[in-house]
Amino acid sequence: MKTTKVSFFVLSLILLLVAGLSGWSGDASATSNAGKTYVIGTDITFAPFEYQDENGDYVGIDMDLLDAIAKDQNFKYEIKALGFNAAVQALESNQVDGVIAGMSITDERKQKFDFSEPYYQSGVVMGISANNDTVKSYEDLRGKKVAVKTGTEGYSFAESIASKYGFTIVPFDDSSQMYDDVKTGNSVACFEDEPVLRFGVNRNIGLKIVTKKEEGAPYGFAVSKGQNQELMKMFNDGLTNIKASGEYERITEKYLGKNATVTNQGRWELVQKSLPALFKGLGKTLLYTIISLFFAFIIGLIFGFMKVGQNKFLRGVATVFVDIFRGIPLIVLAFFIYFGIPQAMGFTMPLFLAAILTLSLNAGAYVTEIIRGGIQSIDRGQMEAARSLGLPYRKAMMKIVIPQAIRVMIPSFINQMVITLKDTSILSVIGLVELTQSGKIVIARTFASFDIWLTVAVMYLIVIITLTKIADYLEVRVRRG
Repeated sequence: MKTTKVSFFVLSLILLLVAGLSGWSGDASATSNAGKTYVIGTDITFAPFEYQDENGDYVGIDMDLLDAIAKDQNFKYEIKALGFNAAVQALESNQVDGVIAGMSITDERKQKFDFSEPYYQSGVVMGISANNDTVKSYEDLRGKKVAVKTGTEGYSFAESIASKYGFTIVPFDDSSQMYDDVKTGNSVACFEDEPVLRFGVNRNIGLKIVTKKEEGAPYGFAVSKGQNQELMKMFNDGLTNIKASGEYERITEKYLGKNATVTNQGRWELVQKSLPALFKGLGKTLLYTIISLFFAFIIGLIFGFMKVGQNKFLRGVATVFVDIFRGIPLIVLAFFIYFGIPQAMGFTMPLFLAAILTLSLNAGAYVTEIIRGGIQSIDRGQMEAARSLGLPYRKAMMKIVIPQAIRVMIPSFINQMVITLKDTSILSVIGLVELTQSGKIVIARTFASFDIWLTVAVMYLIVIITLTKIADYLEVRVRRG
């Protein structure tokens, strides 16, 4: 019996591995004509360098440059839109072959990455609310809060002058959050790369630029130190060619020139056009939840029965499993599985597999305790009575204890289902494109935080209430037998 359980667990993990290696990418892809295919990580909220358009395609200066260079050098590529921090960590752990994400070439990053020739000379500017007429220079920031995006030139610049001008830094993970903090008045200003903030100002995000551009580090394409040098050479050669042909100038003019398209949409029109992307994200949220709960239930069954069994060693193993995966925050577990393990072991882990493993192991620990608690809630006298009547342990458990325990477990299972569904949003930090991440991507293009987050919240609410009502109905049916 023990061997069968262990084999079933191993088989489940193998199925997970096979499912993950079957080619799921979870991201948009673009390819050129022929040659080797490289996986390129990028940001999702860094317009006009990379963002998702209304058709769900990733566009922007970086995307167009990469596409033009790939065609010029005849290589294929696949885009993994992860977010800036996740893309950089993915490059460190060899999950991607290169990163193009408006990445500034700094001495610190040169220690870990090889950079291409600079393809854009950027610089930092300060933005404030469009209604603010009191802040005109750095001297006006004394005693106030300033929003910055982590890992950017703006963050480094803010750090370098924070003590001199006496302001406090408030870090954020993406630009739209930073802008919203300034618009709501929590921070009085933000520091952002000049082309990025100017792109937003042209789209009426509610901010204005009040300082001249500070000289900053140029942007470059990055690969891991000493790796993918053939890709680096092709990028540099292609960059030289498209600059000579005028393609580079055409691309930058398209997004930053005077004729750059600015489309203002009404709130309802904006929500309507965003719904396809949000529904697609919702579908993936449900998919990850269902698959994760399936494996979590299997894991919970195995370790739950181990915890109520008579074998001390198996009880100890199950206790350690629960303590580990219930004690580690989900976001830390996601980083460890997706970035830590591949970096330490030297292999590439598909995002789908990392997400399912993270959710399944986390939920599996809680399901284990649900099953243990349900079984132990049944009076011991019932088992003793069954055994005294001649029933073997297994039969007494299946016929007498388990049916009663299931009724006790159902409310906890429903609660765990809702928690796991909402936990999928946490995995957006490793680039998983589900409902929350889809909302972030839409906001990066539209800067309409209130409308999009309200829509996302309503979608979560409708789905969770619907699933809860269905589960309540099933619970009543089970209780009635």
